[in-house]
Amino acid sequence: MPYLASSAGLIHYQEAGAGIPLLLLSANPGDSRDFDAVIPALARHYHVIAPDWPGYGRSTLDIAPESVDLAMHDRVLRELLDALGQQPVLIIGNSLGGNVAARLAISCPERVRGLVLVSPGGFTPHNFFTRGFCRWQGSRFALSPRRFASLYLRRRTPVVEQMLERAAGEQSGGVALLRNRAVWRSFLEADYDLRPQAHRIQSPVMLAYGRMDPVISPYLDGRVARKCLPLARFAEFACGHAPFAELPDAFLAQVEPFLAECAGRPVSGEITPGATVSGSALATGSGVPV
Repeated sequence: MPYLASSAGLIHYQEAGAGIPLLLLSANPGDSRDFDAVIPALARHYHVIAPDWPGYGRSTLDIAPESVDLAMHDRVLRELLDALGQQPVLIIGNSLGGNVAARLAISCPERVRGLVLVSPGGFTPHNFFTRGFCRWQGSRFALSPRRFASLYLRRRTPVVEQMLERAAGEQSGGVALLRNRAVWRSFLEADYDLRPQAHRIQSPVMLAYGRMDPVISPYLDGRVARKCLPLARFAEFACGHAPFAELPDAFLAQVEPFLAECAGRPVSGEITPGATVSGSALATGSGVPV
């Protein structure tokens, strides 16, 4: 079972395949198992590395959970890349993971070959309601992880059911719950807002959203992200917050050609910057909406 040491604890990660490195960065809460439905397909062409953030999954957290913030995630990602080597990477990042991936591309463009930002945080035009919700989710009065996950995961697949089980179990108490709340509070930090700096991203970007996501909407956050990244490819899926788990076949059908172009591999069809594509439940034959 592979682990790497970091300044925040021992980082467990899944590893599969060979070739150009492809990092899979999960949401808050979440871990590498959230990507189980797509890892085998991605590993046919890439060296897939899916870490558990400190305090989630099999990774330890060696700092106070209340002190977890964006800077910790940035630091851990860079330490992980340092340990893996200097080759530029592809990244698929979900929610918090998308924000951290984008921030890496802004600060260290030479380390990023391409980005797939899935329901990325950091493009929300904050108002009284959104700020209040972040503070509430960062408090002891927050919705339980299981209840909240049941709202934003809209299609039931085996991987989604496992995500909900983790939300109801290991993510609902102890260190995981405390660090979850701390991350929600950090969403109000100025550095979390990608809007002022997103134009500095030099690598190719795909933005991917679920049309039924009540947390990060393609019609609000997604519209803002498209204005900030006008050359990004844009994909919508008939699901919630995690298309790779809810509609994995549809997700792969849109993401794999983009990754191939970023990697310099042959692709079928031309990818047009700024184009919009759509993935539906019909592409997979699976995923029961709730």
